[in-house]
Amino acid sequence: VQLVESGGGLVQAGGSLRLSCAASTFNFDDYTIGWFRQAPGKEREGVATITSGGSTNYGDSVKGRFTISRDNAKNTVYLQMNNLKPEDTAVYYCYMPLGVNEYWGQGTQVTVSS
Repeated sequence: VQLVESGGGLVQAGGSLRLSCAASTFNFDDYTIGWFRQAPGKEREGVATITSGGSTNYGDSVKGRFTISRDNAKNTVYLQMNNLKPEDTAVYYCYMPLGVNEYWGQGTQVTVSS
């Protein structure tokens, strides 16, 4: 399984970005997939997940601002990030648990300037 993120960049506080993660796996629509992030000097933090059935879960710090969605026809998961804050600055990683294995993308940098 390969996960390839895109869409990171530099944005001013209050702005928006949309991250994408393309997965190379069969039966993508059978699996939960999500996003984590890691800021410098901090532990990796769960941002959002979406199940095969479309149920979503969000970290407290992003609720109401971020939206996770998936396009199973494109094997892609998205993270729409609105009203970005400087504390959202981090490397964002796509994550897919498959049984006892975990797969991670290479990460994409999101920087929010104040």
